[in-house]
Amino acid sequence: MTTRHDGELLPEVIVYEGEFIDDEALGHQAPPTDKTVPGGPGPTRRAVRLAAHAATTLARLLAGHTLPGLRHVWALTVHWAGVRYMTREEIRRRIVHRQLEHHTDRRDEARTARDTTLKQINKLVKKAADEGLTDPQKKRLRDLGAEADRRRNGLTVLNAMPFNPTQPTTEQIDRWRAGRGAVRFTFVVLPALGAFAAVTVAAPVTLAVTGPALAGAGWWLTRHPVPLVPRQVPADLLIPELDPPADHTLEEPAQAATQAAEPGAEDGQVQEEPSAKSLRESTTTGQAAAVLAEAIRAEGGDLDEVVTTTQEAWGWSFYVRFNTGTPDELNKEETYKALITRLKLRRNGLLVEGDPEAGDGAFVRALLRNPFSPEVVGELPYRGPLSASIVDAADFGVAMDGDQLVFSLAGLMLLMVADSGGGKSGVMLAMAEAATACRDAVVFNLDPVGTGVGALGPAITLSACMDEKKITAVLMFLLALCSARARQRARYGWGNKWRVSPEHPAICVFVDEWPQLSDANKALLIRLLLLCRKEAIWFYGGSQFGTKDFLGQAIGPKLSARLLGACRRVDVTELLGGGAIAEGYRADLIQAATHTQVNDAGQIYAQGLPGMANRPIRYQVREVADEYAAKVGAERFAAGLPDLTRSLTEAGMLQQYLDLVQLCQADTGPTQVPAILATVREAFRAEGDPEALTVAQLLDHLRSEDPARWGKWDERADRLAMVGRNLSKALKDAGVELSSVRLRDQPGEPSAFRLADVLQALEAFA
Repeated sequence: MTTRHDGELLPEVIVYEGEFIDDEALGHQAPPTDKTVPGGPGPTRRAVRLAAHAATTLARLLAGHTLPGLRHVWALTVHWAGVRYMTREEIRRRIVHRQLEHHTDRRDEARTARDTTLKQINKLVKKAADEGLTDPQKKRLRDLGAEADRRRNGLTVLNAMPFNPTQPTTEQIDRWRAGRGAVRFTFVVLPALGAFAAVTVAAPVTLAVTGPALAGAGWWLTRHPVPLVPRQVPADLLIPELDPPADHTLEEPAQAATQAAEPGAEDGQVQEEPSAKSLRESTTTGQAAAVLAEAIRAEGGDLDEVVTTTQEAWGWSFYVRFNTGTPDELNKEETYKALITRLKLRRNGLLVEGDPEAGDGAFVRALLRNPFSPEVVGELPYRGPLSASIVDAADFGVAMDGDQLVFSLAGLMLLMVADSGGGKSGVMLAMAEAATACRDAVVFNLDPVGTGVGALGPAITLSACMDEKKITAVLMFLLALCSARARQRARYGWGNKWRVSPEHPAICVFVDEWPQLSDANKALLIRLLLLCRKEAIWFYGGSQFGTKDFLGQAIGPKLSARLLGACRRVDVTELLGGGAIAEGYRADLIQAATHTQVNDAGQIYAQGLPGMANRPIRYQVREVADEYAAKVGAERFAAGLPDLTRSLTEAGMLQQYLDLVQLCQADTGPTQVPAILATVREAFRAEGDPEALTVAQLLDHLRSEDPARWGKWDERADRLAMVGRNLSKALKDAGVELSSVRLRDQPGEPSAFRLADVLQALEAFA
């Protein structure tokens, strides 16, 4: 039976369910009775059936009016999160708009730089009119004028430069949409669903509020569905600079969301996964190999095949083979940068190593993460006192491919080149730490401007640091000992090299900051490097530069072992040969540490290490902390160091060595503080050590010390300028590095000296 209703809240047709019973069947029924037959339907069961029927009918009614709307809510969410409301044309304009902003920012930055330079010129011109200019200030004014001309010309060029954007391809536009969609799903949709589920589970009573709200929203959207169609391009993107070229065509994809806009549309269609566009997006070895092959061929490489592909903890490693040309071409500057862009790697994240066994093959390593995590590098091995021999191989670190950096220090004439922050001193400390654990070697430490490997403390047999006279004495002694050992070796019949033993130990000399040596000491060091290898007097030098103008002579390529950290390209080619960059020795790509960032400190390339193949692969040397070095140094000193007494006695040089030890241990004492600097320091102390004292404040104290000298300008209008000028000259003449500053936060911006600068100047005389 059906009944029609015209009411808004009821469906057009309601179906009533029931049974048809004929009279014959009815006649066989028992007469009605008020008693309930056991096991029969009874009034209670009949009421339950009626209630269940009513509930089922109501549920069907609600589902029919809300579920299509709720599905539409999900379709709306997918439409927004997947950025389907933007057309490809809008996305193209947004991508080009970013290029326009960059183009405009360049002009704004150039204009700001020009205006800043002009302000500095005006300030100096005003000062020249008021006080006159010193020679440095005059030079500064000339330099600023030249700089202003350059900036003015540069701005003119930028203003004349038309905006020629690079139009994105359809693939780039779709990738932009997919990237935004992934971000929205990950950081908006999924957290919102998770929060809703968590609140519902934790407090089910909230369903009393959210349930009716969802039902109401579903009911409304069932009757008023929102069209899921792309919107019009926003007005702020409709500017001429963003218009497409005349020959540019961009097809819009078929709007699959149209079906989803209809209530009851089917969702969840599985789309074929797109191929990876970069190594960062690759999830399988096949995808990664295809990405690399496409990038190499796009840059003109005649690639035969990607033979092997391996996913590493730090990225991807490949072995590739070429038909023609050479794999070294991948290291050419332009090709290298283009591959970095195509593969979407970090700036210095591509390492190419030619296969020494096959000229057409190469190992390619693509770095997506730090290849030297603490788990990969491992802990520094403990070396007990007198537990090793200098001829034994020691473990210093690990290579990118997992091989250990293991070599012997014996017989090495080694040069380590790295910029400040490149880990040069740390690598030398690691080698000295291994040498001081040997029973048949002693360590000498030389450094003209620092403490070298002095963190090992008493484990160092002899140190000469920050004193050219002491360094000269040590080098002269070693040169004499070299000749004496040559005579000993011939007398003992030891052949063509010194026989190292605890009684006749080797001498390992660590020379840090080589370029800071005097010319005479550089000449001595180079002579020792050429003569002393056979006599077991071995040198391990450290320098920030590897060229002859810093080392004194072109000695670097002649040394048996060369280590390169973060350094210049010219250092790489000077030490390893003109083709080193093409072969893959990219020490110029290693980033030195800063005050707050470790970066690639301690990473090196190496050639000439005994037992290690000469291959362009990056190594990480394990760090030896100063605290650990001090601890093991004290331990090794307590256990006893190898003794040179017997060897020097046989050479007839024991007394000369004892005199050298006494010289190196002598305290030369601090240099006397210049009187003018002492007067300035006393002025600060008398004023309560403020952060800074102006020249006017210092004048009272200077006049009390020497009225005739500092009071002769009292009648002049420019007396403060004259006092400041003569004070700076007096400090300079006394060898004090202390400059005045301008207090910008005070009226008139007076000249002043800062307490921190004064204390730093005093430390130089400590």
